[in-house]
Amino acid sequence: MSQPRVQLEGKHILLGISGGIAAYKAADLAGKLTAAGAEVRTIMTENACRLITPVCLQAVTGRPVYTTMWAGPEDFKIGHIELADWADAVAVAPATANSIAKVAAGLCDDLLSTTLCVCWNTPVLLAPAMNSRMWANPIVQDNLAHLQNRLKFRTIGPETGRLACGTEGIGRMAEPAAIFEAVKQML
Repeated sequence: MSQPRVQLEGKHILLGISGGIAAYKAADLAGKLTAAGAEVRTIMTENACRLITPVCLQAVTGRPVYTTMWAGPEDFKIGHIELADWADAVAVAPATANSIAKVAAGLCDDLLSTTLCVCWNTPVLLAPAMNSRMWANPIVQDNLAHLQNRLKFRTIGPETGRLACGTEGIGRMAEPAAIFEAVKQML
């Protein structure tokens, strides 16, 4: 069933995709957001680009995909500032342990982490996805708690189910339909 376009008409959603195997679900999420009338811009980390192509996200959203802070001179703008100013809300799906740690520490070494550093006062939704042993790591939990308490970042998931390593456990990224609903609620 398609989503009515009026749900997110005129909203600007920044979709961050980090390098977890759940990146393949991001195309479905981008499609749901776009079908609901949102303008979606996508930032992909280098590792995300190894799992799903920017062309796929560009085709789904109808917008260019950002993969680097080092745009050519014809495109020069302070990209992470422009993207942060543009966004009504940010969703990071999947949010890997690495991407969560970078933001929690204020580490800015790629376009996604640098943009999220600027988005500390923008509604941000993280959809964690990682192996259950990584999820259970107290440092990962501390990083998430820090982002939730200090910056008011919201999270959805992870869910329990079959993981990429073949085991069952908590760590699966929430389904795109649930993330879509959470983004709507943030706005």
